Amino acid sequence: MKRKDYTPSPVDTAKTIVPDELVKLSERIAENAHEVWAAGRLADGWTWGPVRDDRLKQHPCLVPYGELPEQEKEYDRRASMETIRLILALGFEIGRKDKTA
Repeated sequence: MKRKDYTPSPVDTAKTIVPDELVKLSERIAENAHEVWAAGRLADGWTWGPVRDDRLKQHPCLVPYGELPEQEKEYDRRASMETIRLILALGFEIGRKDKTA
């Protein structure tokens, strides 16, 4: 397949119902995804900078999740929620283990 012929075809999750507790979980997943991304960048020698500069390895999003602009948080939230929707749409279940066991 040639790159110019590529057409994304994600699983249709539009009708997938996400329980409230998983909606709450999606925010924690989004935050963790940012932390994993930031840890990787820092490990590769990147530092915070006011604008992204690949040559200097600087990025303005190398801050705690809570300090990210909403637009950046929304990127992580969308990926998180779509991952949860995909898991459910494929027939898997997500549940919390009983902590008393």
